[in-house]
Amino acid sequence: MHPARSITPHKLLTVCAVVEIATGLALLLTPGLVGHLLLGVSATEDTNLFARFFGVALIALGIACWPRPVGIGAVRSMLFYNGVVALYLAYVGVFVSSGVLLWPAVAFHALMTALLLRR
Repeated sequence: MHPARSITPHKLLTVCAVVEIATGLALLLTPGLVGHLLLGVSATEDTNLFARFFGVALIALGIACWPRPVGIGAVRSMLFYNGVVALYLAYVGVFVSSGVLLWPAVAFHALMTALLLRR
């Protein structure tokens, strides 16, 4: 069996959902650390407040796209999210700021976009 053929929409959505839920939990519990590692910014009360809101949204996205059953809406949502986030994080990395995890995050979201497009 060709390795690319074994990557099913179910597997892709599972990876995406798990990563987004984990990131959301990290933003809720340690918003300053995530902000520093991802964007290279120092935490303030304001950045922590927005990071926690974003964390809740990521958890909701992960739950909504949990792949049981695999729905076209979940695939489209994750495709849109991953594509836009890859572009936006790349923009932030080039023009604003970056942390040690920024470019790996860009690569992950770009890869998920490409794989979801193929499905």
